[in-house]
Amino acid sequence: MEARAFAHRGLHDTGVPENSLAAFRAAIAADLGIECDIRKSSDGRAMVFHDAGLERLTGREGSMAARSVGDLTGITLSGSEETIPTLRDTLDLVAGQVPLLLEVKSDDRRPIDALCRAVRRDLEGYLGPVGVMSFDPRVPRWFAEREPEVLRGLVVTEQNSRTLTGALKRKLSVMHAKPDFLALDVRDLPSSLARKQARKGRALFSWTVRSGANLETALQSGAVPILEGPGVAAWEAGA
Repeated sequence: MEARAFAHRGLHDTGVPENSLAAFRAAIAADLGIECDIRKSSDGRAMVFHDAGLERLTGREGSMAARSVGDLTGITLSGSEETIPTLRDTLDLVAGQVPLLLEVKSDDRRPIDALCRAVRRDLEGYLGPVGVMSFDPRVPRWFAEREPEVLRGLVVTEQNSRTLTGALKRKLSVMHAKPDFLALDVRDLPSSLARKQARKGRALFSWTVRSGANLETALQSGAVPILEGPGVAAWEAGA
């Protein structure tokens, strides 16, 4: 998982939407790992989609979680002929060619069991390198307790919470999550949190690396970069 950089929501650009199979094909062609977002359909399938609502990415109104897998896979992503993929579609496409980071999206502190089970169900039998991560510490904890062989991570940002209370909450989140790795906001690096977690042997990733300066910061902090836009060009220039 630490051998290369990752494309944030796939290698997307004009005409190639984020979190689409086309973006994932482009990342594979560029020999980049793939970071993508996971939500659950109304009938319990793991879908690759970032937002809770459909409007920004599809022009449709309503909640992504209110639609069935059949409805969602028929919806076109704006500016393309791509449709919303399932996690299974993505795993079948990638087939171990590059590593995958799955960011599991939870909402409003609602129960996570059905969402995590949907991810686990699709990962059964998948042999490629893959990690599951989330801002919600309950998600990596769920996998730690039920599927400990699956690599799990906690996504962390210090933005708007650089206080003693914020630091304590982050410490408690890490303790609860039991993660194998942390995915850190590049805007927070370098940081004492990164240094402490590295000393404990936890792998570090950094998001979202959008410039050469971001890339240098991530690498100097010992973090695997999760790239987008000019960050990809900076990585390719130094590869």
